[in-house]
Amino acid sequence: MKFSLIITFLITASFAQQKGERIEFTSSNPFSFYHVITDLENQEPQEVYGILRFPEGVEQKHLPMVIGVAGSLAWSNHHLEYLKMYRDMGMATFELKSFASRDITSTVGTQVEVTSAMMILDAYKALAVLANDPRIDLNRVAITGWSLGGSVALFSAWQPLKNAITSHLSFKAHLSIYPPCITDLEVVEFSDVPIHILIGELDNWVPAAACEDLVADMKAAGAEANVTVYPNAHHSFDRLKPPEVMDKGYILTDCQFRMRADGAILMNFFDIPMITPLRQKIALAFCANRGPTFGGNPEARDAAFEFSRQFMAENLLGSTTGK
Repeated sequence: MKFSLIITFLITASFAQQKGERIEFTSSNPFSFYHVITDLENQEPQEVYGILRFPEGVEQKHLPMVIGVAGSLAWSNHHLEYLKMYRDMGMATFELKSFASRDITSTVGTQVEVTSAMMILDAYKALAVLANDPRIDLNRVAITGWSLGGSVALFSAWQPLKNAITSHLSFKAHLSIYPPCITDLEVVEFSDVPIHILIGELDNWVPAAACEDLVADMKAAGAEANVTVYPNAHHSFDRLKPPEVMDKGYILTDCQFRMRADGAILMNFFDIPMITPLRQKIALAFCANRGPTFGGNPEARDAAFEFSRQFMAENLLGSTTGK
């Protein structure tokens, strides 16, 4: 009987580990960075959740953690592969569920239902809750994301935005994978931690050249920022599926906007703040086409996984191998 109870406990514990723990918290729905910086206290509250998972065979005490943020198609298998890799390295992971919390499955072709501003706020609100969990080492928490989530991983380090949300919580490192970098910043001020972008040379959803320009500006301003551009790689190069065309998606290679210190992104030509869904759609209609290519490149995929492993090992585990 006692042996049977032990087996039942182990099976239950294993199942719980695979399922993860649902962590709930209150965030809100600011449409843009401008609303976070200038009017955060008046934003509509939003209940959000994420899934916390722990590595197997490791004491659940003061563990490093990686917060993951999905892209415009929500969570995909390749995103979860990264998080499993981090758990295999001995780190906890947290899957931020910004889309599911708002009953949204995709923002491809619109980019207004769930925005990077909402998701950045969600990430910091999650961090505030997890900071009180003795199983997590608050001083060893990184953030990573893909595409729209890559924007979250990148601009959660933008100091004017961060200062509007929190004065005491920070991420140890920011790993941004194929983010939109199509903004010229009036204030180039970022957190004093490692920030790295991985992007494909052939990406026409979010162009690599814009990320190279942004990183050059960041480095000139003193940020610890770098970018890796993978040759012959499209958007979502770390997928297993071969490249295909996303008919509804935006091609942003001809888009470049200016962002003021208050977080307002200005329309091309008109300098009108894109702080409503309608204004954003109008601005994109002037510069964006439809039908970007996205899909896997085996060499770039392998290189990105290896780089990500090394990046997190160095910044969260204090090693260069993660083994």
